[in-house]
Amino acid sequence: MAELKDPENTILLELKSGTVTIELLPEIAPLHCERMKELARSGAYDGVVFHRVIDGFMAQTGDVEHGNADKESFNIRRAGTGGSDLPDLKQEFSGIPHDRGTLGAARSQNPNSANSQFFINFSDNHFLNRQYTVYGRVIEGMEHVDKIVRGEPPASPDKMISMKVAADAAS
Repeated sequence: MAELKDPENTILLELKSGTVTIELLPEIAPLHCERMKELARSGAYDGVVFHRVIDGFMAQTGDVEHGNADKESFNIRRAGTGGSDLPDLKQEFSGIPHDRGTLGAARSQNPNSANSQFFINFSDNHFLNRQYTVYGRVIEGMEHVDKIVRGEPPASPDKMISMKVAADAAS
């Protein structure tokens, strides 16, 4: 793994095929970056499935309320309908383009409804620019993201095995 320039703002996402390293962009979207780190540190993302994966578009996950496949109450049909027990976030739109490998905040029609769900772009999706908050980018391991099972929802969805802040993983 390459030397990380800011371990406090780097996420290590463990998928079945390997580790995805995500550089957060706190100077662009501080609220979204803090939320991801808070949920990662609490273990909330561990076991959560990718419930909406569209080939050539993106892989969406992060429903910590309904999307955790490790919980007995898990129901794939409800995955994607929830968030976390934390309040929704105000949008932090910017000029950062939705390029391949960028992380975007998933939300409803309300621009200020992002919470815990996010997506990783499989390709350049510039039609999303300035409409969804970009708050990170994959800097290593995009080949693992490309292997996520497709579907809306996938019949047998992949999940985030674990998500950690790199600064914590080093200890």
